[in-house]
Amino acid sequence: MGSEGTVPASEASDGPSCVTVHVTGFKKFHGVSENPTETIVCNLQEYMNKNGMPKGLVLGSCHVLETAGQGAVAPLYQTLQSAIPSSEDSNPCDSGKVIWVHFGVNSGATKFAIENRAVNEATFRCPDEMGWKPQKLPIIPSDGEISQVRETALPVEEITNALAKKGFEVMTSDDAGRFVCNYVYYHSLRFAEKNGTKSLFVHVPLFLTIDEETQMQFAASLLEVMFRM
Repeated sequence: MGSEGTVPASEASDGPSCVTVHVTGFKKFHGVSENPTETIVCNLQEYMNKNGMPKGLVLGSCHVLETAGQGAVAPLYQTLQSAIPSSEDSNPCDSGKVIWVHFGVNSGATKFAIENRAVNEATFRCPDEMGWKPQKLPIIPSDGEISQVRETALPVEEITNALAKKGFEVMTSDDAGRFVCNYVYYHSLRFAEKNGTKSLFVHVPLFLTIDEETQMQFAASLLEVMFRM
């Protein structure tokens, strides 16, 4: 679900190597009737087209996910798999880096949070949108105990510092919670490790806390910062 498409990038032979970024957000869930990440993801392609895309940066796709764990695993993996180029593809960016950026909302937050890791534990404080409410279950049983951690391969501290220098209220975080955000991030980090891609999860506040325009600026700046890393 969500808008999909590719923003063409000029050849990047004399600049940074080609980077394709795919983004996801979430639909509504218990307690959050309007999820800001759905708005961000649905509008990001148009926003970046209007404001200019750095040479070599491609916004590959924008997907809005169900706010659900186990019941939404199959479509999640279909979404992740869609970013892996097939042998028939002739896109000049296929040999470059592929990064997944997942946006989720933290309704109590006052800052953006760049998440460093996910934990192999599903403990949902309320049922997800498919009615699932696991307690202390491993997300990937074959990975071992619920204390198992997966960390992003991206330089979280450097990304955070670069965004802070641009004037955004942003912090690093080692705790993505134990709800759907952590669940999706754990699966995405595992997929990234197995497929040679990279993954990052970013928590954003509600629009009541940080307005929509600032959040759109933040999302665009995040992509540009990662591209230049």
